[in-house]
Formats: sequence, structure tokens, C-alpha cells
Amino acid sequence: MSLPSELIFIIDLIALYAVYLIISISLNLEYGYAGIPNFGKMLAVAGGAFVAGSLPGRLAAYSLGIPVEDYVRDNVIIVTQVNVGLRNNASLAMLISLATLVAAAGVGGALGFVASYPARRLREDYLAITLLAMAEGIRVIGYNYPPLVGGTLGVQVADMLAWVIPEFRYPVASVLLFAIATIVLIYMHLTVNSPLGRTLRAIRDSEIAAATLGKDIVRMRMQVLVIGSALGALGGALYGLYAGGVIATAYDRVSWTFWPWVMVVLGGAANNIGVAMGTLVFVTFRKLITFYKGVLTPYLPFDVVWLDLILLGIVLILVLMYRPQGLLPEKPIFTISRDEIQKMAKARAAT
Repeated sequence: MSLPSELIFIIDLIALYAVYLIISISLNLEYGYAGIPNFGKMLAVAGGAFVAGSLPGRLAAYSLGIPVEDYVRDNVIIVTQVNVGLRNNASLAMLISLATLVAAAGVGGALGFVASYPARRLREDYLAITLLAMAEGIRVIGYNYPPLVGGTLGVQVADMLAWVIPEFRYPVASVLLFAIATIVLIYMHLTVNSPLGRTLRAIRDSEIAAATLGKDIVRMRMQVLVIGSALGALGGALYGLYAGGVIATAYDRVSWTFWPWVMVVLGGAANNIGVAMGTLVFVTFRKLITFYKGVLTPYLPFDVVWLDLILLGIVLILVLMYRPQGLLPEKPIFTISRDEIQKMAKARAAT
């Protein structure tokens, strides 16, 4: 039984939206709330994807007793055997999936910790360039070190949903991805509306004022980059598991750094609901271009593959010109209610 093309479009859109929502929300924490210009978002995303490409297949093969001499060289054979073994072992597949996501978040947090060292001393512009260069470094490593994720050829990823009826594999995957993205969104909402969130806003608005109040600027920045990178790596791992393969060249700075930045700017920095909306708008437009590229080709004076990059530039220009604060701007947060503030103001005026 094959699914209608329109349903396939929606299923894939939900999955892609969930992945980008996790990544853009983590970037919003770093830039929107903490003021860290992380132009190296690809560093964490690629790190998580490389974990998804190298870990679950090996773990599953070891658990199922499948011999592994050279995982990369024999990748197709090993993954095929693993998928057969996982069809009747849903509990093992779920356990390996959980271990992979935890490991990816740990690797992302470690990469964020390393990336936080330049944040101690560099100003915003130099920090952005440094983080961008660090992100390019991990892609070069993945491309030139085959034992990691197959180098130029990439690797197949073991299907952790092999136990699901084949027709429902991608719908189930999309639902799971969306559920994880929702959990991340709720977690981030609670975080930024806590005292930690108010501290991050204070540091973003005036480091000097925050420091005079006893806030440890360096420690806060390190925490933000570690948490944001862990979430970014989680998104990268989920995308690798969903796509069924990982190749280093697929993790480039346009797709996994600049597009998330457009989503944050479009939705409204320091507003998670706005970022969720901006991500949905941008991902939907990109998906429509990909899905209907055959229809668009006769009407374009250039190859349709360039339409994504043109859209990227146009959206950035229009947003910065006419709506620099985004679709949903940041809302002020009051430690006490507005009514209490008005009462205090009236009492003060009466005296």
C-alpha cells in the first residue's frame, strides 16, 4: 500500500519542521536570549549526526551478534543484517535509539564546552567568525576521516523503526520527531521564563550591569553554549536517524547555520513561539519548492536548485527592512504582575 503524494509531503514536512524547530530554538537560546552570535551552529548539528551515523549500527550489530570487522567498508551488509534483526526486537531498537540520542547530546554539549572558550574573551564579531571556522572544521574532519561516517561516501544508518509496518515507518517517525520537538519547546519555555532566563536577558542587554549585580558572565555563556549545542546535536542525530544515512557534505553552513538564523530572525529573536512560527513558514516554503520543482522549472530563468539560496537572501533582506523585530517580537517579562506595578505607581504618586 502506497501513501498519496500529498500525505507523503505532509509527513516529511512534519519531520523536517521538528528537526529545524529543535535547532532554531537552541539557536534562539544562544542568540535571542544570551546574545551569543553562534554562526557555528553546524558544529553541534554535524556532531550529533556523526554520532547517529557511527554509533547505533555498531551497537545493534554487537547486541545481535553480527560480526563487524570494518563497519564502514561493510556498512551496507551490516546495516541490512541489523535491520532484519531489529524487525522482531522493538525493545532493543528503542534502547539503542535512546542511547544514541543521549550520546549525541553529550557530544554536542562537549563541543559546546570547547566552543565556549573563545566566548570568554572575544567580542561579538570575532566570536561569530571563530565559531563559524570551528564548524567548518568538523565537516572537514568528517569528510576526510572515513572511519567516522564513511568520508566521501557516507554511511547508512540502521533503521531503529524496522519493527514498524513499512507503510507506517515514516508517519511514526514524524510523530516521534514532533513529540520530541514539542518537549524541547516546552523545556525552553520553562527555562527562559525562569530566573535563569531573566539573567540571560540582563547579560545580553548589559554585561557591565549584570556583572555589577554579581552575575558570572563567563559561566553563564558556557552554560548556554553547552545546552544549546546539546540540543543542536539532538536535532542533528534525529535527522540522521530519520534520513537513514549520514554523509559529511550534507552538513553545510547554509543548511545548518544560515537557515536556522533566518528562521530565528523571521520569527522574532527571544520569542520561542515566534521562532516556531518562523521555522514553520520557512520550512514550508522550502518544502514546497522541493516538492513542486518540476512545475516551477518552466517558469524560472535559472535552475530551480538555486531558488533556495535566492529565497534565503530575499527573506533576510525583506525582514531586516520591514520587520527587523520578526513576526512576533520579544515580549517584556515582569517579575511581578502589571497590576501590582500599577498599584505601586499609584501609591507612590499619592505620597
